[in-house]
Amino acid sequence: MGKIICVANQKGGVGKTTTAVNLAACLADAGKPTLLVDLDPQGNASSGMGVRAGKKTVYEALLGECPLESTLEKTKQKKLTVAPSDIRLAGAELELANMQRREYRLRAALEPVRKDYDYLIIDCPPSLGLLTVNALTAAQSVLIPIQCEYYALEGVTALMNTIQRVKRSLNPGLEIEGVLLTMLDGRTNLGLQVVAEVKKHFKQQVFKTTVPRNVRLGEAPSHGLPINLYDGRSTGAEAYQALAKEVIKKNKGI
Repeated sequence: MGKIICVANQKGGVGKTTTAVNLAACLADAGKPTLLVDLDPQGNASSGMGVRAGKKTVYEALLGECPLESTLEKTKQKKLTVAPSDIRLAGAELELANMQRREYRLRAALEPVRKDYDYLIIDCPPSLGLLTVNALTAAQSVLIPIQCEYYALEGVTALMNTIQRVKRSLNPGLEIEGVLLTMLDGRTNLGLQVVAEVKKHFKQQVFKTTVPRNVRLGEAPSHGLPINLYDGRSTGAEAYQALAKEVIKKNKGI
């Protein structure tokens, strides 16, 4: 059964979708069959992989109107499949609110396809609402991207509190996959200070890999390609390939 990892941080602009897309692509590139689940109504993970949502999306699967398998789309990256979403998913928070076992809808939708993949990567919305709680309830671990900026740890406390609440009441096995430092400018003292601060706070949970500021990472989504296919020799591609190796090593039983 595949390892389910959700990429979460309620703070926007920290590289969450960039990480979900490129980690998924680099895991697939390393020969691991991977499913990327777009749980963000903005649908950026889908468009970043060149996938346009059809009539059936994650939204319909969450509401039980279709199996998740019927939403899946192939990508240009071999061994990588996407469960796409679009703006329709924005209504899911309200529609799920009155459903039974509302926090378990994504887990139930993923269960029939887990056997087909080594990794299932969930891109969460930038909030701590019902969609993110569904992702945390479905996942075995959480990967937390943190931008190397002055307010880096601001808001992370709220995320950690939500993770603890989900562990207590919905998903006791949930763990931290790791903390990923993104958008690092190694030339500045501030960037290096943030790295030291995050490592002091999270200790051994911080990935060795850091993702640098990289123009090619910003360009890749407009071409509908992950960074390893857009420019495999860029520093951004090298960083996400190194991250994929860390994740594979940590989960070597898969």
